[in-house]
Parts: sequence; C-alpha cells; structure tokens
Amino acid sequence: MDDYHGPVTSANYEAICLDLDGTLLTGQDRILPEVVSALTAAQDQGVLVMVVTGRSKIATLPVLEEIDLKGPAMVFNGAAVYCPVEKRLIEERTLSKSVMGKACDYGESSGDLTLLMTADDKISAYPRNDRERASLEGLVGVRHVDRAELREQQFVIRVSFMAEHPAGSLSYSRVISEAVGDHLYSVHFPLSFLPKHRESPMQVVDLQPPCRGKAEALRLLQDTYGIPPERVVAVGDARNDTPMIQAAGLGVAMENSMEELKSVADRVIGHHDTPAIAELVRELFL
Repeated sequence: MDDYHGPVTSANYEAICLDLDGTLLTGQDRILPEVVSALTAAQDQGVLVMVVTGRSKIATLPVLEEIDLKGPAMVFNGAAVYCPVEKRLIEERTLSKSVMGKACDYGESSGDLTLLMTADDKISAYPRNDRERASLEGLVGVRHVDRAELREQQFVIRVSFMAEHPAGSLSYSRVISEAVGDHLYSVHFPLSFLPKHRESPMQVVDLQPPCRGKAEALRLLQDTYGIPPERVVAVGDARNDTPMIQAAGLGVAMENSMEELKSVADRVIGHHDTPAIAELVRELFL
C-alpha cells in the first residue's frame, strides 16, 4: 500500500527495526551483500538499526556479527534485549515457576514435543519419531533430556510446543492457553511457514512472559534513545511482526509476508530474496 506517513526522507525517520527470518535473511539464511552495505551506511550516518526477532539470543548472534550492529537487538519476540557492545542480555523476562509447572504438566499429558529456552540453553524432550526430530532441524544448540529434567530448568524465557494439529495453529494455541494460562504472550504458526520446513505438518505455539511482543522494540527506542514510534520504520513478514508494524511510524511488509500482515502494513516491498531492504534503506535514509 502506498498510503503511508508523509514524504519518505531521512528527516522523517531515525531508526529501522528489522525482523530476521523471511525479512532480513534470504531463504538460504544469509544477508545479501547489498543489504549489508546499505545498513552499514545508514548506521554510519547515525540511523539506529535494530534487529527485532523471534529467534533466541544464541541463534541471533551470528547475524549480529555479520552486520556489526552497534544498537541493541530484541530477541525472543520482545522478551529479552541483547547488547552487542556489552555482549550480554540487558533485559530479560522469565516464566514463573507456576507457569512452568503447568507447561510441563501439559507436555507430559499430551506427549507433544516440548522445547524450553533460556538465555544460553535450549532443552528439548527426546523426539519420539522422525517427524519430531525433523521439526528441531535448524535450531542451534538443542540438547535432549528426559521430560523430568525439563521441570528442573530455571530462568526459562520461552516454552514451545509442537504437534500435528489438523485444525491449525490458532486452535492449537487455544488448547495450550486453556491448559497453561491465557495471560502469557503467545505466538502460533504452522512450522511449514519456515523455509526449512515447507513440508512439515507440525503446528507451533511459543509461550513467553507477558509483554507487548515486538512492539517492545518501540518502547525501548523511546525510553533509551528518545526516538518516538512515529520516527521508526519496522519491517517484517509474519504474524509475530504485527505489534511492531502497527506501532511504528512506517510499517513495511515483505512481498512474501503472511496476508494478514500485509493487510495492516503501510507499505509492501519486494521479496526477501531480493535487495528490497537495501532499496528501502537507500530511499529513506541515504
């Protein structure tokens, strides 16, 4: 959509928030050199370039090293903030003992594949079959444990469930919310949305502590840098990008985005396998 906020010049915007998978990263899980060059030039001119991703800290670090960003990165869909200068999490929300007890109860009773993530660890119940093993492919550093050991984990930021659920991910999320609690921040999606899992029948539900999702990035920019939401550009491709796309001054969806994200974005640009982000950065900031 071309109906967006005023003239597109660097005078309008001071920061850009970028999702990773399906947005900044291509289907081959890399950043195009032209995109790296444009983002580096923008950062050199004082633009705050911020990664805002559903990935864990562990999975985000290689990307941050590739583009040498100076600003913070929001990980775990808004539940934590990583500082590449101090090389540590500077914000972190964790799930309560009560919530974790209910989550483990649900995992044990349902038998659904259960994955816990802390700042520095990923722990999964042992996969029961090839389909579950395939569902974990692409996740960095996962170790498998008995379900009883899952209950012993502390400082858990995210618990994820995966299962075949014919009614879809929304229905699956409702089942889990009823069992664990509806006060948590929940993200659901078909695993087949990810390029590495196009043929998977599995549905995914991520549960995290209460927060505003990726819109937390706009809160951080305002509180820490004095950059108001209307001076921020946000770019994404999936349902979990909706909070930041709606909160930003300019919300941008990729051509390959879920249709529901395109419907709330101010603008739609090219496919993530093209230099569309480089073109956007040059247009708005350079």
